[in-house]
Amino acid sequence: MNRQFAPASARNQEPILEVLRRVLPVRGTVLEVASGTGQHAAHFAAALPHLVWQPSDPDRVARDSIAAWAEQAGLPNLAPPLDLDTRQTPWPLARVDALVCINMLHIAPWGAAEALFAGAAQVLAPGAPFYLYGPYRIGGQHTSPGNAAFDDSLKQRDPGFGVRDLERVKHLAETSGFGFREITAMPANNYSVVFERLPSAGAVASENAAQPPGGADGQRSR
Repeated sequence: MNRQFAPASARNQEPILEVLRRVLPVRGTVLEVASGTGQHAAHFAAALPHLVWQPSDPDRVARDSIAAWAEQAGLPNLAPPLDLDTRQTPWPLARVDALVCINMLHIAPWGAAEALFAGAAQVLAPGAPFYLYGPYRIGGQHTSPGNAAFDDSLKQRDPGFGVRDLERVKHLAETSGFGFREITAMPANNYSVVFERLPSAGAVASENAAQPPGGADGQRSR
């Protein structure tokens, strides 16, 4: 069966949904980058019927799982998954009203984050929200011993992976044309971080796009 299941996604979907209800627009299309198994896409589309949920993933196995979850859900507002790799330009859609990315930054090279923000600046209108979820270091320090051990395991798997410094992510957002909106502490030492596209984002993104970002393997939700 193509439909995959991630216990972590089942545990965090309700806390994430609580934040999404507050920060997402009333109407429009939400692009989810690195949708992974598709559990979140099915859950959020069911809970937010006023929004069109557009899942995506660069991995074929993940897209098959997303499609299987969507078939089981049978929701008119859950779109078929897109083959979207943040490194590839242009992205396969021109405009969305919000962007959601869960548990990607730490399991992809830093170049994937650069490409994610550059692409987001191209597809989001001024004022649109950009939601990130995952573990972060704050002030250069891990927020728990568990996150420190997780960081070590990620770097053993791939030296380009690892728990990111929140300040570095904020700086990347700023240089990509996004303003910081809010941060919310979440269960299991994770954080919801929300940015907002600024009016100048398109010009900044175009300038950054002239410098190719690094590679982005393993862009999947955990």
